[in-house]
Amino acid sequence: MTFRATILAASALLALSACGRNKDAAQTNMTNDTVSASLPDAVAPTPSAAQSFADTVAASDAFEIETSRLALTNGASAQVKAYARKMIEAHTASTAKLKATTAGMAPVVTPSATLNAEQQQKLDHLKTLNGTAFDKAYIAEQTAGHQQILDVLKAYTATGDAPALKSFATGLTPTVAAHLNMAKGLKA
Repeated sequence: MTFRATILAASALLALSACGRNKDAAQTNMTNDTVSASLPDAVAPTPSAAQSFADTVAASDAFEIETSRLALTNGASAQVKAYARKMIEAHTASTAKLKATTAGMAPVVTPSATLNAEQQQKLDHLKTLNGTAFDKAYIAEQTAGHQQILDVLKAYTATGDAPALKSFATGLTPTVAAHLNMAKGLKA
């Protein structure tokens, strides 16, 4: 749609709303939808830094929990399975604390535990492995995942825009650092 057509559609919408006629609200809504859809730069709003941070932490927790559950069935090493049980417990607690932290925030922040494409691909790959091969891959993913989220926590602690989440990040950093050190010490 050309710029002129967009202006005409917007003018028509304004004329309809200026008339004060509510006789055909459905038609007005259709005009609104048409004008919105025709704007070239109409995009969904970008989530706030707080929302992005909460989503990243929630997805990281979900990834750690799911891969650790898988370790209990596909892993061979007793050491790996013990670590996995600790990760399930710790990341379940982290998710609960994140939800409690964001519960009263304004503007509203609702953590989404949806895995990103990379996390889903890694999880799918781990599902194909068993025994020592699984243990080696799981250790590598736990090490990389904990390093990534540790970096995210430190960055948010330094530059975050929500005081409650900055406090959450500061409090979680030592725990994640300990998990990272434990992962680095695992043997397949």
